[in-house]
Amino acid sequence: MTAVISYFQTLLHTAFALYFGQEGEYAALEEIPFPADNQLAAWTGKELSWEEQIVLLLALMPHVSPQSLDLFFILNKNLDRPYTEFGGWKGTSHNGFLPTGETAAFLLALNSEEKRKTVMNLFGQDHWYYKENILRLEGQGIGEPFLSGKLCVSDEFLAKIFHDGAYRPDYSSDFPARRMETKLNWEDLVLPYNLTEEIEQITQWLEHGKEISEQWNLDKFLKRGYRCLFHGPPGTGKTLTASLLGKQHGMDVYRIDLSMVVSKYIGETEKNLAKIFDRAEHQNWILFFDEADALFGKRTETSDSNDRHANQEVAYLLQRIEDFPGMVILATNIKDNLDEAFFRRFQSMLYFPVPNQQLRYELWQRLIPQDWLDEESDELLREAAMIKLSGGSMLNVVQSCALQLFDPKTTPKLSLDLLKSTIRKELEKEGKLVN
Repeated sequence: MTAVISYFQTLLHTAFALYFGQEGEYAALEEIPFPADNQLAAWTGKELSWEEQIVLLLALMPHVSPQSLDLFFILNKNLDRPYTEFGGWKGTSHNGFLPTGETAAFLLALNSEEKRKTVMNLFGQDHWYYKENILRLEGQGIGEPFLSGKLCVSDEFLAKIFHDGAYRPDYSSDFPARRMETKLNWEDLVLPYNLTEEIEQITQWLEHGKEISEQWNLDKFLKRGYRCLFHGPPGTGKTLTASLLGKQHGMDVYRIDLSMVVSKYIGETEKNLAKIFDRAEHQNWILFFDEADALFGKRTETSDSNDRHANQEVAYLLQRIEDFPGMVILATNIKDNLDEAFFRRFQSMLYFPVPNQQLRYELWQRLIPQDWLDEESDELLREAAMIKLSGGSMLNVVQSCALQLFDPKTTPKLSLDLLKSTIRKELEKEGKLVN
């Protein structure tokens, strides 16, 4: 990076010398030898033109060497103000010069109107810089020139430079999603056999989806990405399954915070969703919408503006989910609350039931620490398995028992009475009748 910064500083001094008619080492910017060890091609995966390299370097300078842009603070002595042709904008807390499209035009075109048109093409939506979310112009006011926009390099691209490509945005109002992780593995998840087979199909697609599509030319007909619906009672493994799919395939799983997404103001929900999908567009992520019926509910007969607005949100979601090239998982406790238009768009719809007695027995075996059990504990586990509980509720029971059994001096044993009383409290908490 040092060689590239040195090159850019030479380029900038040469540009000023040429613009103000001063003597310089080079007669044109293109004559300055570009460093052989520059990493722009490696970071972008492209062979860049000279113009593309200069624009990308200009966008990176505030992040890698902000002082290199201080030359742009020169004032026009005739007008006692900055030069309009240098462009630039001032950030909220950053004191340095921040480039705009005008800054790029100054370096690449100088006084050439013909070259200025070429510069504008670098920031069009058809250019791969925009399509692959590397850099773009943002923030032009209504009626203001296109090149007055801020020259912004994406956080995703900066991650390739500073974080070895690991782009993991923090939770914020611009990105209301949290990354989910788990210490558990597939053997810790107890599910019915048929459900395990359906999960295996999802795994197959994540591993070989591209090959499957190309082998039989299915990519001509199938949209990119994969969409799943997980439905069933709370605590039956929907969230854990999403986390394990990500863990198995090296994919980050982001759980969308719907409280930050849904807005009562017209158009705001769509904007909030757009921020999430736009960030995830080029990432190997799984987007997980929990309690999805809050956002993906059934459309209603239009009787007022509120109904129209709600229906527009659902229609927008349908479009974004269908066009998203990655994996989207929607989870809901009650499938019937979802708009039926979503069902056709799901490649997989998995029902997570409350485990049966045999599965509950296996879960109790895995959840209860061996230190609590003795040779007669098998009967205790079998009696506990007769009571209908979800896996999440069983975890609550184990935690409650741990609090009651904790004694740093001894290793107490779990009694049937304690286990049953704790289960009874859990059932009462859930509003279920206790027999």
